[in-house]
Amino acid sequence: MLGSIRRFSPTPRRKTTLGAMALGAAAVLVLAGCGDKSADSGSASGTEGAGALSIQPLLQIDREGKEVPKADVSSAADPAGEGAATCAPGTSIAMTGALTGPDAALGINILDGVKLALDEHNKANPGCRIELKQFDTEGDPQKATQVIPQIVNDQSVVGLVGPAFSGETKATGKILSDAALVAVSSSATNATLTKNGWTSFFRGLANDDVQGPSVANYLVNTAGYKKVCVIQDNTDYGTGLAASITQGLGAAADPACAASIKKGDKDFSATVTKIGAAKPDAIFYSGYYSEAAPLAQQLKSGGVNAVFVSADGTNDPQFVAQAGSAAEGAVLSCPCGPAPEEFATKYQALNGQAPGVYSVEAYDLATVLVKGIDAGKVTRPDLLEFVRAYDGNGLARQYKWAPDGELANALIWIYEVK
Repeated sequence: MLGSIRRFSPTPRRKTTLGAMALGAAAVLVLAGCGDKSADSGSASGTEGAGALSIQPLLQIDREGKEVPKADVSSAADPAGEGAATCAPGTSIAMTGALTGPDAALGINILDGVKLALDEHNKANPGCRIELKQFDTEGDPQKATQVIPQIVNDQSVVGLVGPAFSGETKATGKILSDAALVAVSSSATNATLTKNGWTSFFRGLANDDVQGPSVANYLVNTAGYKKVCVIQDNTDYGTGLAASITQGLGAAADPACAASIKKGDKDFSATVTKIGAAKPDAIFYSGYYSEAAPLAQQLKSGGVNAVFVSADGTNDPQFVAQAGSAAEGAVLSCPCGPAPEEFATKYQALNGQAPGVYSVEAYDLATVLVKGIDAGKVTRPDLLEFVRAYDGNGLARQYKWAPDGELANALIWIYEVK
């Protein structure tokens, strides 16, 4: 196998074990994925072909890579509210992202999280049945530039959960900002997105410049890795996260074995040869599960025994399903948190599959939007101002934004395939 937490030093191992135990029943099959994701029309949560393997949460970490307590969900906002909301028929919010294509599981996870929030709201509020309009971009920035104007031109849509991936967000953020249409993304993590002067974009989780140093410090200071090879794909998400991880790893990142691949590649023989010759302790892959799965398989079959580490773009059940036994022992990070047990039960009942990466964040962000609508903020400018001033707890974390659209406080989770 690729390696596992068994490679960690004794003290860090005790910490991760305790972190996993503390999650208890809430540590249900939780998965993750993020950034500039493209997308597969298969199950977003299946682990077919992977035996009993699943992605399991270990612990939440800060920027120093040290464990911090998980969020208290007891005070999380409830989309049902008080049940007395009223709004005009046809009032809508939209979701946009990859719903088909090689990385579709990530977009479906988001869509299903939004569906659950609206289902709970609408059952409790017969006087305000908010509609959901979904738009498929396939995670392609070019296609997103055709889809986003459709959303903007639909005046019934007062808020958007999305865009899902960093590349499509980069390509369309100005359009949404010019239209004053609030866009809350549960997954677009490229750090530069909030530096474009947009006034309607709000990120619902940590960006890659938070994830990079946090995970790098965890790998070096907690896991004790001395030599890490960083492999990146050519997406906005992959290149941005790889740069942040490499900087955070410092001397542990070996530039001689750094490698780049293209989105859509399936033959990684040259990369496997390069990594095998370097004999690293760990490999960090910055990209999506559709490439991570064959890469992990080929590394294993090529005799590379280093621990396979990746982030939210890989942290989805489809990685396990597609990589099979090669996924065992993989360490996966995500700015997204695990699903609480009650949420997971309701999500499964409504959607017919377990929550995945970004499902909890999508639910939380949709809840923020419906709370605004319930408070009478039913125009785009009013709902935008409501989100800008919002301060409340969700299932994943506290949601309060700085003027640039970044969360005031954001942390990272570490998961393991076992």
